Amino acid sequence: MAMQATITSKGQVTVPKAIREHLHLRPGDKLDFLLEEGGGLRVEPVTEPVTALKGMLPKPRHAVTLAEMDQAVTAGAAGAPPRLGPLSVTSAGLTEYILLCI
Repeated sequence: MAMQATITSKGQVTVPKAIREHLHLRPGDKLDFLLEEGGGLRVEPVTEPVTALKGMLPKPRHAVTLAEMDQAVTAGAAGAPPRLGPLSVTSAGLTEYILLCI
């Protein structure tokens, strides 16, 4: 699939809509421009390592046990919502519940 774009006087380029949709790009996403041997140009979306997500969610008040995690995974695989203990009423428990459902 070949597409063209025009460079503005400020050096900006609008990525064609079909490419933005194919790469799932949204406003604010970053792109890497890679010069290849032979003069080619490759453009790739910048992905963040999983470690960049650290600190995005609040720290849980109480840790979830391995047994609770296993129970949630088993329930999720069976299509039933996982049953967490008393943590499910706290915001941390709700966060854990959501993460376990994903």
